[in-house]
Amino acid sequence: MIHVVRKRAGQWGLRVPARQGEEMRQALIREGAFDTSLKVLREGDELVLPLSEERDGAEWFGFEVHPGREPLPRHELVGGIAIMQDNDPEGAERLLASRPSLRTVVFAEGVVHGEYRTREFRILAGEHTTRTNVTEHGHMFAVDLSGAYFSARLSTERQRILAQVHGGEAVLDMFSGVGPFAIILAEKGALVVASDINPKAIALMLQNIAANRTENVLPMLADARHLHGILSWKFDRVVMNLPLAGTEFLPEAFRLCRPGGMIHFYSLVSREGEHTARIVELGGTVLAERVVRSYAPGQWHAVYDVGVGR
Repeated sequence: MIHVVRKRAGQWGLRVPARQGEEMRQALIREGAFDTSLKVLREGDELVLPLSEERDGAEWFGFEVHPGREPLPRHELVGGIAIMQDNDPEGAERLLASRPSLRTVVFAEGVVHGEYRTREFRILAGEHTTRTNVTEHGHMFAVDLSGAYFSARLSTERQRILAQVHGGEAVLDMFSGVGPFAIILAEKGALVVASDINPKAIALMLQNIAANRTENVLPMLADARHLHGILSWKFDRVVMNLPLAGTEFLPEAFRLCRPGGMIHFYSLVSREGEHTARIVELGGTVLAERVVRSYAPGQWHAVYDVGVGR
């Protein structure tokens, strides 16, 4: 008798209801967070999706390896561009050949930096461009990775915030980039003011507002430090997606949010509750703190849902 030994590999996995499995799988693929070298597990009415890295809610599982399928280099998928974590031209060619939808593979040579939140990229394979289009939950976004900040990994987070928005809300996106939070939250909000200091981000946002036929987003080229002096009203909800330096803008966010409103504050943290004391000092209450994703060893991209004046 011949015994077939199925190779198994330990990896992070995410439990989801089976009925939501394909939708979540596609979302993880868009983020470049789905490990295609491993098979999806089924446990009763749940599926376990293999991840390329740890994230909030993930657990460690033993997955069966797809026979003959070589693991692809770790990467993040943004539209038709794959961002590799290593400067590996050979791996880039394999990655480019793995998906017909891929046009370009790049290596991020540095971290997000500067007040415009930009990065430098090296083209490793495919077309020589950092521009692409990203489809996210029925919306299309024009993106230029080297010109303006965009993270496909926040797709699930944008839907989480959208589920909390009530009709008629006035929303402020203080660091809007090319407009994904603003345009998606405009589905429910009465008005979304989308501010950014980067002219290229605003130019791309204007394209995205037109492409998505969104009529209730007001784009503003402005420094977030001066918004309180520019805007004459307060907001029901404020989004602060500036993880590297958002803490210095917290006082401005509190000035712009009405009592009883909500601030969604994103930051890189190295421990739980790292910003709680500062939030309480400003008059806020931490209603929830959750990890969005791992960022570096000992560092996480986290979000605080903050109630104002509660």
